Amino acid sequence: MKTYKFKINGNEYNVDINSVEGNIADVTVNGASYKVEMDTPVASPIAAAPAPAATPAAAPATAAPSTGSSAKATGAGKAVTSPLPGVIIEVSVKEGQAVKAGQKIAVIEAMKMENEIQADVDGTVTAILVNKGDSVLEGAEIVKIG
Repeated sequence: MKTYKFKINGNEYNVDINSVEGNIADVTVNGASYKVEMDTPVASPIAAAPAPAATPAAAPATAAPSTGSSAKATGAGKAVTSPLPGVIIEVSVKEGQAVKAGQKIAVIEAMKMENEIQADVDGTVTAILVNKGDSVLEGAEIVKIG
């Protein structure tokens, strides 16, 4: 396991790279586990440390996919993203459920306040990418609506 410390926009992140298989890295960021998908697979164990190190550094700054460890990575459609970093305290929809624009999708707790996340478009939920209790960053995909 490799451990890195990053400071991004004044926020400190302790990143542990637990394992890398193909293009999926199992990482822990400030105690929260994530599966990080990289653009290209890591060819050998020697290259494993540098390639994932860049991915976690980009995640907080660019809000790249940062999902819970048991989140689903499939589904097509328009992503509904988190407007700010926080903890998911409620997921209000199920896969296959029809939703309307403005309908509550999830609730996120940030800075001791609960914030409703609403659907941007009408459609059907094709994937739920977070679970209750997951920590998410700003811009993290919550659900996909097709």
